[in-house]
Amino acid sequence: MPKAFDKGFRWVTDPSVQAEDEPDTPKESAENEPAVEASPAPKKAPVQGTGQPNQGTISAWRPARSEPVINFVDSLIATAVNEGASDIHIEPREKELHVRLRIDGVLFQKPAPPIKMHPAIISRLKILANLDISERRLPQDGRIRANVSGKKVDLRISMLPLSHGEKCVIRVLDSSAISVGLEKLGMSDKTLEAFRSEILQPHGIVLVTGPTGSGKSTTLYSALQVMDGTSLNICTVEDPVEYDLASINQVQVHESIGMTFAAALRSLLRQDPDTIMVGEIRDEETARVAVQAALTGHLVLSTLHTNDAPSSITRLVDIGIESYLISAAVNGALAQRLLRRICEHCKEPMTTVPESTTAYLEKYSDQTGQLYCGTGCEICRNTGYKGRIGIYELLVLNQELRDIITRTPSLGDLKAAAKNQGMRTLRDDGLAKAFQGLTTVDELIRITES
Repeated sequence: MPKAFDKGFRWVTDPSVQAEDEPDTPKESAENEPAVEASPAPKKAPVQGTGQPNQGTISAWRPARSEPVINFVDSLIATAVNEGASDIHIEPREKELHVRLRIDGVLFQKPAPPIKMHPAIISRLKILANLDISERRLPQDGRIRANVSGKKVDLRISMLPLSHGEKCVIRVLDSSAISVGLEKLGMSDKTLEAFRSEILQPHGIVLVTGPTGSGKSTTLYSALQVMDGTSLNICTVEDPVEYDLASINQVQVHESIGMTFAAALRSLLRQDPDTIMVGEIRDEETARVAVQAALTGHLVLSTLHTNDAPSSITRLVDIGIESYLISAAVNGALAQRLLRRICEHCKEPMTTVPESTTAYLEKYSDQTGQLYCGTGCEICRNTGYKGRIGIYELLVLNQELRDIITRTPSLGDLKAAAKNQGMRTLRDDGLAKAFQGLTTVDELIRITES
């Protein structure tokens, strides 16, 4: 057994992590698979599906088994969940295997098993996710439901063929994330009050914007938790449905059979909805249906991939929506990013401020005060950061801004008008949090200026 493995992972799974309903381990290796394989597992009942395609369930993981592949997969998932990782990357190279965990938005290398174990590891994950273990030429997506140390998590599996084998990325979805209230997301009091007011309006569109991994889904789920699901008909259209929400009707998109965002949204409008959450506005058809829904008395929450809040308006124009419809339908847009928090266990005042930080502050801020940093410790993996906090930019459309949008302004003109109306930018919010000792200016530059 590799020494790196002994140090990084335990082959014997933690007894607090358990699995049930394990499938049979394949008795024969597929074509071109290395001859060295893990010992076959004892014959067990097949994985029980959850009523959705390509989805399996794990609810109990037996401890102390001799099979290296099974123990590695169990240990890797348990490690990812316990360390708060959002993604697991299993990447084959020509002569070695790489395993990385994304923690607080940054990938960390982990000790990996020999490359000869890679096909068996991929097969194990495919079986758990009810995927086709014989298909290695096409991408596949699946899902596993697990219970790790008493914590319920969903694992979204993505397989992608590479030149040296299949790469697997596992998205770890912790159901406890959706229980976070709006007040715990890191919004300033003024932003929180204004955003709460927007999502409680009877009609209109509220957009949440930002790149992938910026926390948009968490913000939308937290917004839905504020609403009264017993007196309102709240519906969502998602791809995929990441979390199960009580008192909310959730629709899964299946584009391969024609169940697109736009098609699902049209059907929902015949279901007497009060509030509709659309996972993402990707095209003109979806955007147009969302605008019509807002104009006919429904509240629509959705996301866009833009760099800031004003850009969401110009993006809708670029998609093909007329300016006068955007002006009438959109209530506001919230842009957000996630910055790493300074570790509270090694946090201390900065005695020497780097020149790059000083130059940035001189250019963009007139604030003064003590800045902090983390020196690095075992708890934060010697990074100086532990956990993340959001920074936000909220654009609320008043009548003056609506009149400007009707004239199809340039992005620069719209940003200037929004700032004149009191919009606090992502940079402003990030600098305020840096002077509060929550994050660092370097982290703000890394996220917002790249």
